[in-house]
Amino acid sequence: MKAIDNKELILALEDLEKEKGIKKEYLLESIEAALVTAYKRNFDSVENVKVEMDKQTGATYVYSVKEIVETVKDPVQEISLEEAKKINKSLQIGDKVEIEIVPKNFGRIAAQTAKQVIVQKIREAEREIIYNEYSDKKGEIVSRTYSKI
Repeated sequence: MKAIDNKELILALEDLEKEKGIKKEYLLESIEAALVTAYKRNFDSVENVKVEMDKQTGATYVYSVKEIVETVKDPVQEISLEEAKKINKSLQIGDKVEIEIVPKNFGRIAAQTAKQVIVQKIREAEREIIYNEYSDKKGEIVSRTYSKI
């Protein structure tokens, strides 16, 4: 099976927006949230993780979010001020810093998760459209023919 290219994903999301009325931004946010869950589940992670997708290119970035502290007690959740200053000199104790991580095999997991989320969101949007179409017809007798895709 050929993996979907990032540009193809963005084009597909734009097509869905045109055809089904599902906002591309909504789908991207849903995919990002699902990828955080997928990352934590597949990598047994207790890290604070953030996933961002570039809205133009579809490129996916995974960040470990750590709190800056004077003395590190939990290296998974915290980073020393000294180490944080190497990333950005203006950071202070109490700030949060995002450190990009590149998890092995995450591309495959991300693709599977994105597909599942997109299919789920399409179904939800279609149900919402049908509900909205008929909700104001309560008490009326209506006839409708539909086909299952």
